Amino acid sequence: MTDTSTSASRRPRRAGPTLALLAFAQFIIAADYNIVYVALPEIGRELDFSGQTLQWVVSAYAVAFGGFMLLGGRAADLLGRRRVFVLALVLYAVSSLAGGLAESPGPLIGVRAAQGLGAALLFPATLSLIGTTFAEGPERNRALAVWAAMGGGGLAGGALLGGVLTDLFGWESVFHVFVLLAGAALLAAFPLLPADRPSGAGPDAAARERRFDLPGALTATAGITLLVLVLAQGPEWGWTSSPVLAALGLGLALLVVFAVIESRSRDPLMPPRMFANPSLVAAMAITAVFGAGLGAQYYLLTVYLQDVLGYDPLRTGLAYLPLTLLNIVGTKVAERLITRAGMRAALSTGLVTGTAGMVLLALTLSPHAPFAAVLPGVMVTGFGMGVVWTSMWIAAGNGVAAGEQGVASGMASVTHQSGLAAGTALMVFVANAGTGGLDGDALRRELTRGLSASYYLAAGVTVLGVLVTGAALGRRHSPRTLLGGRGEQTPRQCPLRRGHHREQVRATGQPDQHHDDGQRHHQR
Repeated sequence: MTDTSTSASRRPRRAGPTLALLAFAQFIIAADYNIVYVALPEIGRELDFSGQTLQWVVSAYAVAFGGFMLLGGRAADLLGRRRVFVLALVLYAVSSLAGGLAESPGPLIGVRAAQGLGAALLFPATLSLIGTTFAEGPERNRALAVWAAMGGGGLAGGALLGGVLTDLFGWESVFHVFVLLAGAALLAAFPLLPADRPSGAGPDAAARERRFDLPGALTATAGITLLVLVLAQGPEWGWTSSPVLAALGLGLALLVVFAVIESRSRDPLMPPRMFANPSLVAAMAITAVFGAGLGAQYYLLTVYLQDVLGYDPLRTGLAYLPLTLLNIVGTKVAERLITRAGMRAALSTGLVTGTAGMVLLALTLSPHAPFAAVLPGVMVTGFGMGVVWTSMWIAAGNGVAAGEQGVASGMASVTHQSGLAAGTALMVFVANAGTGGLDGDALRRELTRGLSASYYLAAGVTVLGVLVTGAALGRRHSPRTLLGGRGEQTPRQCPLRRGHHREQVRATGQPDQHHDDGQRHHQR
C-alpha cells in the first residue's frame, strides 16, 4: 500500500546526520527567538530605546515570522526544500551580522524583522524535510521528538547563551553568534540534504510543476502580517485606537480577497482540501492555544527572574536549565505516548500537566522567596511543554501528502505565531497593569501580583486546548492511523475523500491507493 503522505522521498543513506542538521536548524530558530530576552535591558540602555519601543525588538521578529510562514511553507514545496533551507540560513547570517553592527533602534528592529523572515522560511522547510524523509508513524515520530527536543533546548539554551554572551561580550554578541551557527548549518546542508529534483522528476514533481500563486501569496502574507501586528500591539496601542482598527480592517479585507483568489485558482497557495484533514485542523487549533498559553512562559519567567528577583543575564540563563531538561524529557515521553495511547492522550497529558505547572507557579511566586520555591512549577510546566510541542507538530504532518508537507507546516505555524503574539502581548499587559509610578519594593510586589495573574490567565487559555483536543480528536481516530501509528489510513478515515481524488493526483503525482482499491472493490 502506498502511503501518500510519505511517498515523495526515499530515506537518505545518512538519515542520522541529516536529522541532526534539521534539529540543529530548529535549535537556531528557537534560540534566536529567546536569546534577546535576557539582553533587552542592555539593548535598551545602549541604543536609547524608549520603554514603548523596546518591545519591538521581540515583536518585529514575531510579526515577520508569523506573517511570512504560509509563504515560506509553500515556497519549500514548490521551489525546493533544500533551496529554501539554504536561502533562509543565508538571510539569518547576513541579518545577524547587521544586527550586531546596529547603532540605533530603527536598524535593529529592521534586523529582527529580517531574522523573522529567515525563520519563516527555515521552519516549514525543516519540518517539510522531516516529513518527506521519514515515513509517517513511529519513524517520523522519533525524528520529530529529536527535532522538538532541540527546539526546547534552543529556547532555554538561548536564554543561557544570551546571558553568558551579554555578560562577557555585550549585547552585540547575541547577534554575531548566529553568523557562526547559520554558517555551520549552511556548510553541512549541501552534503547532507538531498538535492532538489528538477521539475518533472520524482513523485512530488507535480507539486513543483504548479504555478506559484503570487496573488494569493501577497494577499495572505500581508493579511496575516497585519493581524499578527494587531494581536501583538493591541494591548499597548489600545484595541479601539485608529492604528489597530485600521490594521484589523485591512488585514481582514486582504484575507477575504485571499479566500476569493484561492477559490478560483487552479493552483491555490493553501488547497481547501487540506481542511478536510482532522489531524491538521486539530494541530492548527492546538498550536494557537499553545502559543497563547504555554508559549508565554519564557517571557513571564524572564521578567520574574530579572525584574523581581534581580538576577543578572548569566544567572537568568542558568535558571532555565531545569526547564530545559524537563522539556527534553517531555519530548521523549510524547513519542512513546503517541505510539502507545494515541495523539489525543499525548496532547491531553501535556496540556493538563502544563496547566498544573502554571497554576503552581502562580501560587508560589513571591518577591522575596528564593528561586527554589518556584522550581517545582517551572519543572512541571517544562515537562508539559515538551509533550505538547512534539505532539502538535506530529499531528500537523499526519495524513498530509508529501508535496504539501511544507504548506501544512506553514498553516500550523501561522496559528502558533498568531497565538504567541496575542498571548504574550496580553500577558505583558496584565503583568504591568498596576505598576505605573511604582519603584523599589512596591514595584516588585505589584509586578509579582501581575505575573501571578498572567500565569492564571495562561493556565485558563491552556485548558481550552484540552477541550479542543477532545472535540477534534475524538475516539473515532485510532492511534494507528491519524494518531501516529503505522501511518496507514482506511478509506473512511482518509482526509482526501473520493470527491477529492483528482486533486490528490495533482498534489502527489500519484493516484490515491485507497481510491483505486475502492474502485476495484466497487467493480467486483
